[in-house]
Amino acid sequence: MKLRFERRPLISMTLGTLLLLGIVAWPHPAALAAQSAAAAAPTPIHASALQIQLIQAEDVKLPAEFQMAMYEHVVEEVDKTHRFQHVYRDGDRDAAGAPDLVTLKCTVTGFKQGSAEKRQVTTVTGKTSVNVHLVFTDKNGQKLFENNVEGKVQFLGENLRATFDFGKKVAAVVRQDFAPAKPTRKA
Repeated sequence: MKLRFERRPLISMTLGTLLLLGIVAWPHPAALAAQSAAAAAPTPIHASALQIQLIQAEDVKLPAEFQMAMYEHVVEEVDKTHRFQHVYRDGDRDAAGAPDLVTLKCTVTGFKQGSAEKRQVTTVTGKTSVNVHLVFTDKNGQKLFENNVEGKVQFLGENLRATFDFGKKVAAVVRQDFAPAKPTRKA
């Protein structure tokens, strides 16, 4: 009497084991995405000082009060990030002494003045927005990176509120791309 050896259960069991080992050993897609995002994330830039140039609106008709309010909000909000030991205004002569000075140039690329009255009546019209191209350069004028930011007021608030939103968004870019400032030693 000859015993017959069944190969099907053996093959099924072997394939099942290999499949199980493959699932356990294979990284989860979310883990792969996190690894690739971490690898793609640039290292933060270290700089002790930032000089913010006046807002430029060459090809866009921007009211002077918007231009000045945007500048003041950017200076204030970037200073709050604590990414730099010094935040200099345009024309400040002390900036020249900073060893690793970064300069921020903001150029308005679009502006749409809305209406606070329309925003109070309906939430779908009356939006005010300002689009700005940001360029960060090192002391030698080499471009570090650039970004586009939109400041807007869509619901409640006066039109100048878009300048505050713009300042907050520039500060968010600074937080994302610059390392926190090293504490200064006090003697």
